Amino acid sequence: MSKAEKQSQSQAVRLDKWLWAARFFKTRSLCKEAIDGGKVMYNGAKGKAARNVELGALITIRKGWDEVTVEVKGLSEQRRGAPEAQLLYAETQDSIEKRERRAIEHKSFGGRIMADHRPNKKERRDIKQLKRDIFSSD
Repeated sequence: MSKAEKQSQSQAVRLDKWLWAARFFKTRSLCKEAIDGGKVMYNGAKGKAARNVELGALITIRKGWDEVTVEVKGLSEQRRGAPEAQLLYAETQDSIEKRERRAIEHKSFGGRIMADHRPNKKERRDIKQLKRDIFSSD
């Protein structure tokens, strides 16, 4: 085996290890649960925990209301400090804009995008006001 092959094999990092090292999840078991639950996409396809991460790959991670798309800039199997972990990826401009838009929508509903109950009187008034604001601007 040549030196280049050994080096490329030593740089092969599993998706669950990379997500853990990049500090998207606190434990590897949480990484695996998110991947198996379909909350992690690798280059547009459903991710698998054992998949090797490559430089330049696009990874989409959904946590709660947030969805982040990052481009892989570095590989690491070791979890280090947050400043070093942030060097492993760069969030795409598209992802930043979508997150900001979603945050504004979330705030406009007073933090109540999907409630587990029927709207109360104040919430109904807020919804009616929002509809008036949206349709009157057209």
